[in-house]
Amino acid sequence: MALVAGVNIPDNKRVEIALRSVYGVGPAVAKRVVEDSALPGNPRVRELSEDELNRLRSALDRSGAIIEGDLRREVQMNVRRLIDIGSYRGLRHRRGLPARGQRTKTNARTKRGRRRAIANKKKVSA
Repeated sequence: MALVAGVNIPDNKRVEIALRSVYGVGPAVAKRVVEDSALPGNPRVRELSEDELNRLRSALDRSGAIIEGDLRREVQMNVRRLIDIGSYRGLRHRRGLPARGQRTKTNARTKRGRRRAIANKKKVSA
């Protein structure tokens, strides 16, 4: 596997697709980086020489996109700031609920986790 921006990118995929495994690199940035590195066609990662990999790494550095650890840190700091100032969105983050106005009566299972069974109340015999 090739190491780009501290991430092992998959060997068996095309470069443009494999670059997306780096946090913060989407389709547009990946396409721009491949064009800037002047790779012929869109080869698979395993077909790249060491020189081409170095060109790819330097093109990603020059792209100006915030990626991996820096981006994760920035996102975490933004969430932490919302929580600290006590905003509504911060409150939703703290409680582990959707922060962008989605309904929670149904759906929201990804954010809230698995359903938990509630024990039945004892039936009072009359």
